[in-house]
Amino acid sequence: MGVLSASLSAAPSPITDTQKDTAEQLIETALNSKLGYDIVTSLTTEVGPRLGGSEAEKRARDWGADLGKELGFDKVTIEEFSMPFWDRGHLHIALTSPYQQELYGTALGGAAPSKSEVNADVVYFRDIHALTEVKDGELQGKIAFVDGDAMVKSQTGAGYGQANQRRRIGWQHAQRGGASALVVRSVGSDSHRFPHTGMMSKNDDKWAEIPVIAISNPDADHLRRLYRADKPLALSLHSESKWKGEVNSGNVVMDIVGSEKPEEIVLIGGHLDSWDLGTGAVDDGAGIAITTAAAALIAKLPTRPKRTIRVVMFGAEEVGLLGAFAYAKQHEANLANHVLATESDFGAQTIWQLVSNVNPEATILVDEIAKILSPLGIIRGAADVVGGGPDIIPLAAKGVPTIRLNQNGRDYFDLHHTPDDTLDKINPDELAQNIAAYAASIYLLADTEIDLKSTK
Repeated sequence: MGVLSASLSAAPSPITDTQKDTAEQLIETALNSKLGYDIVTSLTTEVGPRLGGSEAEKRARDWGADLGKELGFDKVTIEEFSMPFWDRGHLHIALTSPYQQELYGTALGGAAPSKSEVNADVVYFRDIHALTEVKDGELQGKIAFVDGDAMVKSQTGAGYGQANQRRRIGWQHAQRGGASALVVRSVGSDSHRFPHTGMMSKNDDKWAEIPVIAISNPDADHLRRLYRADKPLALSLHSESKWKGEVNSGNVVMDIVGSEKPEEIVLIGGHLDSWDLGTGAVDDGAGIAITTAAAALIAKLPTRPKRTIRVVMFGAEEVGLLGAFAYAKQHEANLANHVLATESDFGAQTIWQLVSNVNPEATILVDEIAKILSPLGIIRGAADVVGGGPDIIPLAAKGVPTIRLNQNGRDYFDLHHTPDDTLDKINPDELAQNIAAYAASIYLLADTEIDLKSTK
């Protein structure tokens, strides 16, 4: 019986009682703290929209550095990098046939200006697949309109990648077809007349030479109904969006130096830039607030965790992960000491799942962390999910282990990249739950005796 009892006894936890108590205290403190909400309020109010490469993004970097010093980070640095700057400019778009009606649209990132007012008949395409079949020169003197379906709301944001194809590559086929401009249905799940912006993809290192405009879902619905009613469609548009040369952007890097293994870095963060239609509260002021507040709460502990916790406010994410790639390049020689990385960049609703991609011993640790987080409504997800967040992609590609605290994204694609991305969409209690989860999990990962550098 003694042998049987021994065989059934639980393996010792990789988390000590003291560490568990500290993590639970961090959770309680975070749930009762307004720090995160104060941070996102300050960023969105005092700085406002923060288009990558703009003067506003520079003000955001200065704001971030000042905040890090105020919150007691041991080291705060702005790491600059150069980037091409695209500016939205003014846009006007209207239906001119079968009657006159103003439409709500926005230029997509990387689009060219119209050389003059464009007045042209519309060629309707049900989806991006239909546009890819267009023959060279077939759209000469026309405006191509790519329809599609509004995204279905989901917790995980499923469907975004597929819907996003019309935004990313549609211009390549419209331009090949000789179109004077491309208009696409917004990539989003909302039913408001708020168009969604976003960056297009390059083609052989070249950007679009035609205007590319996303119109709101209700306006796209309207064009579809007119097309199905066999009405002659024509549009008028004028866009001033264009590239304006090289400028500086940068990442704000803030460290809480580890007490025993300061050379080993647990990296967390969000992206500091935003699209310019709203104030970037959900995307990604919330992520900046969540990770900064979590680290600041850990910094107030009587003893620093063993490893360094680094918060990176990444620059120019929206226009191509430029800050993320700049960081990975600048720190390339030290990536072996980046023992874990994760990012908050999926809104401000509650975290519901913890996933990871770490070595087997660290996986056991993450399993135990999930148990501590379970009272927050968080479940343990898969242990083979590579990523950690968009800005973590270059680090993960170099072998840096990752975790991800997955948020409920059901409302995310109603808001992100639209004028509706504003502070009022953030629930302070849900934001506090995010901070609690980050504070506890990052503390435990930074303080563990387990070797996080080991490969899987």
